[in-house]
Amino acid sequence: MTDRLRRLPCRLRALGMAVLCAMALAAPPARADAGMAQRVRACTLCHGPEGRATPDGYFPRIAGKPAGYLANQLLNFREGRRSYPPMAHLIEHLTEEYLREMAAHFAALDLPYPPPPVSQAPQAVLERGRALVQHGDTAREIPACVQCHGAALTGVAPAIPGLLGLPRDYLNSQLGAWATGQRRAQAPDCMAAIARRLAPQDVAAVSAWLAAQPVPGHGHPAARLPGAMPLRCGGVEGLPVAAGR
Repeated sequence: MTDRLRRLPCRLRALGMAVLCAMALAAPPARADAGMAQRVRACTLCHGPEGRATPDGYFPRIAGKPAGYLANQLLNFREGRRSYPPMAHLIEHLTEEYLREMAAHFAALDLPYPPPPVSQAPQAVLERGRALVQHGDTAREIPACVQCHGAALTGVAPAIPGLLGLPRDYLNSQLGAWATGQRRAQAPDCMAAIARRLAPQDVAAVSAWLAAQPVPGHGHPAARLPGAMPLRCGGVEGLPVAAGR
């Protein structure tokens, strides 16, 4: 059964496995020594072995992401701020405590990243993406990605994700989802505000440049930001914010 499902596109695979996966996640361990790695095997059907991601393009790596970020995303799916029915079905009956245990499990995985694919985007597009990521666009009130996601773009503990090591298709789809309201976060939803200021060509440039960058080291998130965040963002309480924001 599992081998047949692995050969299906992951969107169909996720739908077909939804009930089985929910049972696997929610059921008590069969043995007293069964660990979380066994309990979250359902997650790896789409997110790849150990949460490393797969070539499908729309299912991101979850291994090594900050635990607070992963927990927030699981809660966002469960509470309807993010819309993907198979994910919502998998976790709708799981407690917040268990979701945080799952997040902690994947966050603790220290696995190398593969080299990035060679970008097919024109050099001018990549340069535009680099400029937006590193410097933003002050005239349109678009902050630089590095201001929140860290100078190395590997995220910031405990709740800001890295932007490297993600497929271009996934980055495009998530920025589009924020702009259209299909993806939301705890208020104030700073990413939605930023995404709505990006033109389609900006999104294409940013995603192309980010997807083409190697991940430094194992992609460990930074312990802190070098300065204040440019906007207030829900789910990252405790981080300094620029005055007037």
